[in-house]
Amino acid sequence: MNRSFELVKTAYELSQLLPTAEPQVALAGRSNVGKSSLINCLAGRKALAKISSTPGKTQSVNFYQINPGGYTLVDLPGYGYARRSQAERAKWGQLIEQFLTLSPGLKAVAVLIDVRVPPQKSDLEMVSWLRHANIRILPVLTKCDKMNQREQSARQREWRDLIGGAATPICFSCVTGQGKDALWSALDSLAIPTD
Repeated sequence: MNRSFELVKTAYELSQLLPTAEPQVALAGRSNVGKSSLINCLAGRKALAKISSTPGKTQSVNFYQINPGGYTLVDLPGYGYARRSQAERAKWGQLIEQFLTLSPGLKAVAVLIDVRVPPQKSDLEMVSWLRHANIRILPVLTKCDKMNQREQSARQREWRDLIGGAATPICFSCVTGQGKDALWSALDSLAIPTD
């Protein structure tokens, strides 16, 4: 299915985060986990989201309208990057928490996790916070082209258990396209439930 993927809003300040009932799925993950690459892969365009070798490039909350589907993917600033100032990290943390707490249209959060590294404290804290807030979690393992199938499966099982067995992580690679269709299907079903 061909989809249009349009950047419709960028928020840098808390005052710019206007609550909406429109269906939304957020993308969260540590800095340098590959969120921008994932967005560009899903969109089929290389320059939609800025990619940098320097972690912490995304400093705003970016809203992408998805059609068909009629929902918004919300790209949150990366977390867990220590080389930014404490003030910057606090500001990003406030933006993320404000969005997750006060968005009535939020249906789920896709938590992006680098498949190559063992569970990190910041990822575990994010998952714990989302579970405590009763927000649905869609775990996505990124950079899966860097590991073989056996290693991917082991990491999938590990993360499925860590989030309470609610969902098996999708293995994704923006290099090979692995998991792209599965991720679109999951996003569509979370954003627009067919109950």
